[in-house]
Amino acid sequence: MTTSAPNVTCDSPGAVAWLASAGTHPRSTLALWREHPDAPVVLPCGTVFDVVSAPVVFGRRMLDRLWGAGSRSGPVAVFRGRTLFFAAPGTAQRLPSLLAWEEWGTRRAREVPPLLCHGPGDAVTVPPLTPLSCDDAPGAARWLVAPDGRHPWLPGPEVLLWAAVGAARSAGRPSISPHRDQGANVYDVSRRR
Repeated sequence: MTTSAPNVTCDSPGAVAWLASAGTHPRSTLALWREHPDAPVVLPCGTVFDVVSAPVVFGRRMLDRLWGAGSRSGPVAVFRGRTLFFAAPGTAQRLPSLLAWEEWGTRRAREVPPLLCHGPGDAVTVPPLTPLSCDDAPGAARWLVAPDGRHPWLPGPEVLLWAAVGAARSAGRPSISPHRDQGANVYDVSRRR
């Protein structure tokens, strides 16, 4: 049985203009999207937004942490097995040092996959404005949370650090049954929704 993700559209004219403003030629990007709203576009990072990229499963855990705490996530996309968090400019420069401060690279190295920070000089694939059909490639870019206006809220490095640390801690949660071969049917329900 396969499950499909909900079709999320970026249908706010303000959000489309915001995304296009990141491009070198915003009017050309807008014209392309008017003709082909189903086309992904590569946009530079560093001025309008930065992007923090996590492996898709870990990224979903981060997103769950943000939503579970009642916080907003900002725009979030998936592309080629990675979750892309659109973040405030400057996040790509600051987040690695915050992760190092949290000893990310040492004691949690096995629990936490690499987070890639895209800032000035980098570019990312931005999903199409319209939802993809079911026949599109599974690695195609798509929105999980589309931008919601001309000035969407973007998380900063501290918010994403908190989400990553929380996701790592929840992923490393010990089982309630230390001996799995005791013959009892024990189920960990702490992760159910």
